[in-house]
Amino acid sequence: MTRERLYLYDTTLRDGQQTQGVQFSTPEKRTIAATLDALGLDYIEGGWPGANPTDSGFFEAAPQTSARLTAFGMTKRAGRSAENDEVLAAVLNAGTKHVCIVGKTHDFHVKTALGITLEENAQNIAQSIAHIVAQGREALFDAEHFFDGFKANPDYALTCLRAAQASGARWIVLCDTNGGSLPQEIYEITRAVIAAGIPGDHLGIHTHNDTENAVAGSLAAVDAGARQIQGTLNGLGERCGNANLTAIIPTILLKEPYASTYEIGVTRAALGGLTRASRLLDEILNRVPLKQAAYVGASAFAHKAGLHASAILKDPTTYEHIDPETVGNARVIPMSNQAGQSNLRRRLIEAGITVDKDNPALPRILDEIKTRENRGYTYDSAQASFELLARDLLGQMPRFFEVKRYKVTVERRKNKYDKMVSLSEAVVVVKVDGVKKLSVSESLDEQGTDRGPVNALAQALAKDLGPYQAAIEDMHLVDFKVRITQGGTEAVTRVIIDSQDGQGRRWSTVGVSANIVDASFEALIDAINWKLLRDAGNA
Repeated sequence: MTRERLYLYDTTLRDGQQTQGVQFSTPEKRTIAATLDALGLDYIEGGWPGANPTDSGFFEAAPQTSARLTAFGMTKRAGRSAENDEVLAAVLNAGTKHVCIVGKTHDFHVKTALGITLEENAQNIAQSIAHIVAQGREALFDAEHFFDGFKANPDYALTCLRAAQASGARWIVLCDTNGGSLPQEIYEITRAVIAAGIPGDHLGIHTHNDTENAVAGSLAAVDAGARQIQGTLNGLGERCGNANLTAIIPTILLKEPYASTYEIGVTRAALGGLTRASRLLDEILNRVPLKQAAYVGASAFAHKAGLHASAILKDPTTYEHIDPETVGNARVIPMSNQAGQSNLRRRLIEAGITVDKDNPALPRILDEIKTRENRGYTYDSAQASFELLARDLLGQMPRFFEVKRYKVTVERRKNKYDKMVSLSEAVVVVKVDGVKKLSVSESLDEQGTDRGPVNALAQALAKDLGPYQAAIEDMHLVDFKVRITQGGTEAVTRVIIDSQDGQGRRWSTVGVSANIVDASFEALIDAINWKLLRDAGNA
C-alpha cells in the first residue's frame, strides 16, 4: 500500500527562539540547521530576516540544506502596497525559495491589535501571498489565532484562509497561537475547514503547549486530514513551548496507524540520531536535558523496580514500548535501595562486566549500596559512581592515580575598585605511577570572575595526571546539584556532578560529606576515574 506524504516543518530557529532566556547566535543557528537537515526535516524556518541582526546574518550566508530553507515574516501593512512594504521586502530579499508569512484570522485581533477593518485584513493576506507567488516563491500562510478565531467567527476565519488559497498559497497552516485548544476541538475544526473547501494536502498545523496537548493536538489535525506539522526540537517556544518534534517524529515513524499510513522525510536510519540532536540543542543552550522527555530523555528507558528489571532481562518489550536504540537512546537499570539482583546484573552487563548470578560478590555489592544510601548516597542518579563501586568490590577497578592530599583556601579582599571580591585557591597532590605531582589552581576565569572553590579543585585535579592527561582533555562539567540530606548541625551534603566529553558521552557521579567541598571533590574524583576507565583504561 502506498503511504501518503506527511511534511515536517521545523521552526526551532524562529519560534523556538521566542523561548524565555533563549537567544541563538548566527553560528549556533547554522549548527542547529545542519543537525535538523541531517534528521531529514522537510522545511527549516531560519528566522525573520530584517527583524534582528542574528536572523539577517543567518540568511546573508545561508547554509546549503536538503531541507527547504524558509524565511518568515508578516503580511503587508494596511495603507501600502505589497511591493512597497519594507518589512515584506526584507523577507523576500533573504532569497529563499520558500516564504512563510503570518496574518490575523481572528476578528477580535484584527479590530483590536491591528485597528483595521476585516476587509482590509483579508486584502492584506491576499495581496501579500500573491506578491510572494509572483516572485516565483513557494508561499506558506500561518493563520494566526485560527482556532480561537474560528470559534468566535467561523465565516471570517474561513474568509482569511480562502484569501490565501485563492492567491496561490501552497500551505495554509492552522495556528493554535494561545495553546488553549484541546485535541478534539482541533480535530473537529480541521475537518470543518476541509469540508469548507480547503484541501487537507494544503493544510498544516501549528500548536502551542499551554495545556500540555501540543503533540496530541498536532496528531489530531493529521487524523482530521492536515498534511503538514510544524514544531520545534525539544518543544522550544514561547510560554510553554511548541509541539515537540522529538516526540512527533518517532510517533509518526513507529506507531500505528501513522507508521503504515504516512511517509515522512526522516528515515529509520536518521531516527537513530534523534537523541543526539536533542542533547546537542540543550548543550548549545547550556541547559540540562529533561530526563523525563519522551523517547530521548535519560529516564525514558530507565527501570528502577526489581520486578521490572527482572522482566526486562527476559524480554525488554515487557516494560518498553520501543527499542531505545531506535531513537539513539539507551536502556538504564538504576541502582538504589529498591534494587534486587536482577537490576544489579543487568547494570553490570551494560557496563561490560560479566558476573555469574551465583557470584558471592553480588549480595556484597547490594549491601554496600544500601548501606551507602543510608548515609546519603544515591546511585539511582549517579550511574558512573555505581559502576566504579561495583568494579572496586569485584576487584576490577584499575588504580590510575591516588589523591594524597588536597587543600582549598577562600579569601575575601578588596580590589582596586574598593569592592569586596572572593578568590579560591586549590592545592592537590596526586600520585601517578609512583610519582607525586602537586598542582595549584585559582578560581578566577579569564574575565576575572570567581568560579568558586569547587571549580578551583576541578582545575587543579585535572591539571597533571601524567600519562592519563590526554584522556581527560575533552572532559568538562555540565551540571552541579547539591542537596542537604540531613538537617541541623550534623547536616550531610550530597553532591551530584554531571560530566560530558567531546564524544557526547554524559555521566553522573556522587559524593557525600558533612563538608560540601569534600563531597564535591569525591564526585570529581569519580568523574575523572570513570572517564579514564572508558578511555585510558581501554587503551
